[in-house]
Amino acid sequence: MKATGRFRLSLRVFILASSLTVSFISFASVLAISSLVYLDTVKNAATRLAYDQAQQLHHSIPLLMGKGTTRQELLSIYNTPIRSGMLGSHSVELYRTPVVEALYGRVELPRDRGVEKVFTSGTVLERREGRLIETIFPLFATQDCLQCHGNARTGTLLGALKVRHDIAPMLRQARQKLFFLFLLLSPIPVLMALFIARLVNARVVPAINELGDKVIQVNSIRDLTRVEFSNVAPGFTELDRIFGEVSKLVEKIRAVSVDKEILELEIQMLEKFIITSEVIRDWKEHVASLLLEINQVVDAYMLFCIFQVGEELYDIEIFWRSHPSEETKKRVEQEVLRKIRSENARLAQSPALQVIHNIASDHTPLALEHGDLELQTKSLILDSPQIGGVVGIGVQSESAWNSTRCLVIDSVLTTLLNVIGSIKAIHKYTKDLEYYATRDPLTNLFNQRVFWELISYEIGRADRHGYSFALLVIDLDNFKHINDTWGHATGDRYLAAFATAVQQALRKGDIFARYGGDEFVILLPESDEEQAALVAARIRNITEDLHVTTPDAAKARATASIGLAMFPLHAVTEKDLFLFADNMTYKAKGEGKNRVSIPTAEDVVEVFRMVGAKARMVQEAVDARRVMPYFQPIVSLGPGKPECCEVLCRIEMNGEVIAAGDFIETAESLGIVGRLDAILLEKAFAMVEEQGYQGNLFVNLSPKSMIINEFLPNIIGLADRYRIDRSRVVFELTERETVKNLTLLEKFVYELKSQGFKFAIDDFGSGFSSFQYIRQFPIDFVKIEGVFVRNMLNDYKDMAFVKTLAILAQEFNISTIAEYIESEEILEAVRSVGIDYAQGFHLGCPSPHLGGKGIEATNRDNKDEGDESNNKDEGDEMDERDERQSALG
Repeated sequence: MKATGRFRLSLRVFILASSLTVSFISFASVLAISSLVYLDTVKNAATRLAYDQAQQLHHSIPLLMGKGTTRQELLSIYNTPIRSGMLGSHSVELYRTPVVEALYGRVELPRDRGVEKVFTSGTVLERREGRLIETIFPLFATQDCLQCHGNARTGTLLGALKVRHDIAPMLRQARQKLFFLFLLLSPIPVLMALFIARLVNARVVPAINELGDKVIQVNSIRDLTRVEFSNVAPGFTELDRIFGEVSKLVEKIRAVSVDKEILELEIQMLEKFIITSEVIRDWKEHVASLLLEINQVVDAYMLFCIFQVGEELYDIEIFWRSHPSEETKKRVEQEVLRKIRSENARLAQSPALQVIHNIASDHTPLALEHGDLELQTKSLILDSPQIGGVVGIGVQSESAWNSTRCLVIDSVLTTLLNVIGSIKAIHKYTKDLEYYATRDPLTNLFNQRVFWELISYEIGRADRHGYSFALLVIDLDNFKHINDTWGHATGDRYLAAFATAVQQALRKGDIFARYGGDEFVILLPESDEEQAALVAARIRNITEDLHVTTPDAAKARATASIGLAMFPLHAVTEKDLFLFADNMTYKAKGEGKNRVSIPTAEDVVEVFRMVGAKARMVQEAVDARRVMPYFQPIVSLGPGKPECCEVLCRIEMNGEVIAAGDFIETAESLGIVGRLDAILLEKAFAMVEEQGYQGNLFVNLSPKSMIINEFLPNIIGLADRYRIDRSRVVFELTERETVKNLTLLEKFVYELKSQGFKFAIDDFGSGFSSFQYIRQFPIDFVKIEGVFVRNMLNDYKDMAFVKTLAILAQEFNISTIAEYIESEEILEAVRSVGIDYAQGFHLGCPSPHLGGKGIEATNRDNKDEGDESNNKDEGDEMDERDERQSALG
């Protein structure tokens, strides 16, 4: 098998092969050197032996010749057939010098150069030719030699003795011995290699294999906690040091690394932290799924959230990973309650802490020992409730085993806690919005908006089925006295008690709504005049008997003036029916209060006469251009913001200034609201140009204007004629008047924006359509519903609403305006939550002077323009439609 272009070998095979190779190389090297030394020694020994023999022959020749041995006999003695032995074979040659040759009549020099050289030098000559060793000795005449060589003298060179030795057999025999020795010793390196390989493998390979096994087991950073090298010791200094450094490296990796699971968890959590409408609706299921996601990486047994649901009531929502045993539930409840009460003195004193258990998964049971409860618990207990009533939140999970992982897990958990708190807060907030979009927050009755929808529905239903129904309009008498004597808080308590008492006296299908301030309305479906009169009398009696205890132990009481109108006897439209019943209420007040006014034939004639008179009045005012712009300042709460004011519509009749609420419906019914708007805008723009006003001009926009084709060209023409910067003109739209025309509204708004005008939503937060506007339209300003602002210091819910709406608007880069600022305390409160602008009687009343302050003669403007107590003083209540339903005021 190849890896990166090379063959792989296991460590065990490599050690064995290396040991064998090294052993054989070492053995062969030693043997080769020994052989060379041995052969050289043999060769030297043979050479010395051959020389010694040659010398012996050299010394024996004179003795033999002295005894008469001839040359031939001498040669025959020494040149025997080749003999084997330690010295192998040898041969002997005798050479005569010319002196000796002359005795025999010959003078023939030997052809052997060596002999010639010996003859010349008279010295011994040794020569080696391969495996032949040749020695040539000079033969000098002795006294004995003179007997045969008479022509010679003592010392004369007579000849030369040439002795040749062949040592090849000796060397061959030595090599044979070495070969047999090699065969005998060859198993030794194999045995040594096997021994060394076994010894090394026994100490190194298991340690390395264990290291490999531990590395293979590391699939995540968490697995590093189980990697331990303290028991891995090969026994070699270098390898022990390597293993020690690897162990240190693992520790360093633990300290700085974050495993893939944690990073994937963060990504998954961030994806799930996107708050959608589904998440808000099913917030408990979403929290449970988040808990299961967390448990894929870190053991988190449970989450708990604390919410304030009443003045002194708290809910603790515990989310379990899996189904806990009853003993576990009890232990955790005790632990959570102990932690909560130890960190928050207010919660510690609360007698009511309700614990609600939620199970994320029922697949596996969960039983925690006492020691498990001591694991990492991350919690946040607040001193006071935040948005949605969140007081605290916590999670219980395993402890992280390194600092980096701990930081990551902490960030995930912290974000999770924040998201859970936000989801619950938004869930509670949207539930409240859903409720209070249709309900009055003080009395929990239907609000004015729902009343108009229900009366319209009831008229259609009664008309289809041919039956009658009654409308009661109730106005509390002398309610101003309660407010002035004991304050608005007592007035609020009285209104709530009145609503509860009357609600109990009505049938299940009757519709009871708070129209505004101390004015209430009741629809009695399928009722005749006699039944309606009985119900009205019962309500008057209930009011007489009702009281609330004041702070000084007195009893606050009030009475009720009740007007009655029947459909279809007195009117066939919702507005006319309400107008008729409202006039009956004022008739009851005029007749001495605390009575029920049942209309007579004269009353019917009088009401329609008044309606006709009002119609003529409005028509004449428009024809005579007696339309007057009034201005109410909108004050900036931060530096660098432009000055603003709102344009309001008034008409002047016989020296009296009449507010829009008294004539706008009549103008709309006459179809002259477009002319009314045009006159108002022209006069307002003329004043802006004349006085050089440089601030923003807020103008109420009627939905009727959207269907007038010439409206937008007229606005553009007026702005250009009076040199008004279009970006300084802000058109206001109120949700309830446009919710049925979203498609038309969208087209209209984008046309306004394309011409440079700005756009604002009025009564922002009063219903869900406001949020739809923010998402769908290019909004520049939102005016927060005053019902939330005016009571935010007395009710944490209203404070939470204002704060949340301000945050939401900031996220969309939209400026916020708080209405109903009636005191310095409310002004500071809206400033503290980040509101950009404020509007109300405390800051400036509507005035005919641009940028000025003044108090109108008519107090019925107070509902929309700043007299904002939750309960209105008698005579101060104004139809919320007054300013909002006008085209431009």
